[in-house]
Amino acid sequence: MARNDVRPIIKLRSTAGTGTTYVTRKNRRNDPDRMVLRKYDARVGRHVDFREER
Repeated sequence: MARNDVRPIIKLRSTAGTGTTYVTRKNRRNDPDRMVLRKYDARVGRHVDFREER
């Protein structure tokens, strides 16, 4: 299926070291490198960078 090839499911892990993760999809054509998003980490209580895990 083309859907899984172009927009794979990825896991974003917190850089704060808490083990918190988010699951999302990304467009591989627009973002071929590892994705970094700034999201809320409830264990730390603030926004931190979440990096794509492979």
